[in-house]
Amino acid sequence: MRGGNHVGQTILSPIGTDISCKNWETEALLRLFLNSLDPRVAENRQELIVYGGRGKAARNIESMKAIIDELRQLESDQTLLIQSGKPVGIFRTFPFSPRVISSSTMLVPKYATDEVFSKLESKGLMMYGQSTAASWAYIGVQGILQATFETMSEIANRNFNGSLKGKVILTSGLGGMGSAQPLSVTMNGGVCIVVEIDGSKIDKRLKNNYCDIKVDSLEEAIQLAKEAAEQGQSLSIALEGNAADVYAKVAEGEFTPDIATDQTAAHDILNGYIPSGVTLEQAIYLRRKRQKKYLELAGKSLVAHVDALVQIRKKGAIVFEYGNNLRGQAHNAGYKNAFSYPGFVSEYLRPLYCDGRGPCRWIALSGNPGDIYKIDDVLLTKFNHDKRVSRWIQFVQEKIYFYGLPARTCWLDFNERRQLGNIINNMVANGELSAPVAITRDHSEGSTMASPYRETEGMLDGSDAVADWPILNGLLNASAGSSMVSIQHGGGVGIGNSIHSGMTVVADGSIDAAKKLSNLLTIDPGLNIIRHADAGYEKANQTLHRLQLNKPL
Repeated sequence: MRGGNHVGQTILSPIGTDISCKNWETEALLRLFLNSLDPRVAENRQELIVYGGRGKAARNIESMKAIIDELRQLESDQTLLIQSGKPVGIFRTFPFSPRVISSSTMLVPKYATDEVFSKLESKGLMMYGQSTAASWAYIGVQGILQATFETMSEIANRNFNGSLKGKVILTSGLGGMGSAQPLSVTMNGGVCIVVEIDGSKIDKRLKNNYCDIKVDSLEEAIQLAKEAAEQGQSLSIALEGNAADVYAKVAEGEFTPDIATDQTAAHDILNGYIPSGVTLEQAIYLRRKRQKKYLELAGKSLVAHVDALVQIRKKGAIVFEYGNNLRGQAHNAGYKNAFSYPGFVSEYLRPLYCDGRGPCRWIALSGNPGDIYKIDDVLLTKFNHDKRVSRWIQFVQEKIYFYGLPARTCWLDFNERRQLGNIINNMVANGELSAPVAITRDHSEGSTMASPYRETEGMLDGSDAVADWPILNGLLNASAGSSMVSIQHGGGVGIGNSIHSGMTVVADGSIDAAKKLSNLLTIDPGLNIIRHADAGYEKANQTLHRLQLNKPL
């Protein structure tokens, strides 16, 4: 076994079959926690930032050390409480109860503003948990890749006969989320120009094969994109520059992309967005010394940024927001026409939600990539009727490299998720896998996220801001045997804009694990369908009755 050292040394998750905790359930959570902070996985491990601007796995170094220590001592009938990244108590519960319950970034609604949160954060009282950072479920770019892939696939199916071949997509942002974009475009056969101001992020994505080439001028990027599109080749081009500046030039110029979007960390204006005309070095200085001036510049830039996208759309491009609240931030800054183009969920992914399809991910706690490939092989056989699943697994096997604990993500439907837990648990029990497997997910699903600017934008019955559903989801998962449950605020779209829940369960080959998996992998897709049926979506109602979800399972 290796890893598990405290700060001052490189943090790596333990691997192998020896454990330092009292059972595999807590060992799994320890490994997922440390994996989130692995320097090969985390965006800024020194600051405990996993991804998404300032999304953390632990509040501070002391809290990180305490979490590690408490998990190693936790009994199988105890529950550790985490308050915004800080362990605050252990209570006697039951073996079937969660080992960890976490609440992050939760503010009373009246006080749910960036200003209040930043003051509390500066006092060491809270942290920003993002989504899979505070729930210790982050697995790198692959985690968001399929949602991006499915979005691009849906655009291709609706507009370009099922392929992006010969099409050019303009986007921006190569952080932990945004770097899924160029790969999702090339996986669909297209050409991607992605703008990123931080050259080190570009270099990292080139090294990881998420981007193909780096340029420093828009003219060169356009020329290369046109040549590749004309030849029917897929290509991803990273352009070093400021997204707002580049988009303004595209809006004013002769070149029009076929599709345009953006995935800068605009949900976090101060820490994730760099205004027009400001260099990376200037941004670092202004954030520390002149925050008021920085926010003023950002507001003006956001207006120009979104206006450029509106103008690009008028020139004939397909334009959508990719879940970073760029439109909302521009609207807050005074741009009234910000919502003239749609968000990606309401436009492209909601039909999948209505069918019970959504994100699921599994992590090989052994550290052995062979365990993931064995599960791949079984799913390719068991789910060969589902071409979405087969196509996806074959793509990522070729394109995705493992960093940290080997993991796989896949959007599965209701029946497939129910079957997945049984399949993996039996493989562990039979010795086909080297060690237990943790099963978790993104928070991006209709029943796990209330987010009026993303997952629940434009709900049919107007229930965009109703946050009961993710709370019910978290409570139900805690009642049904989840190993870890988290309730969080602000993930993806920023403070004041979302409430969401996370869930992790461990397949250790036991009969108890089989019962938990059967319960838990029914809840997320089932409640997803119920939520949309309740909102009046006919497809969800049809799915509800087809699966008899209106009756006890």
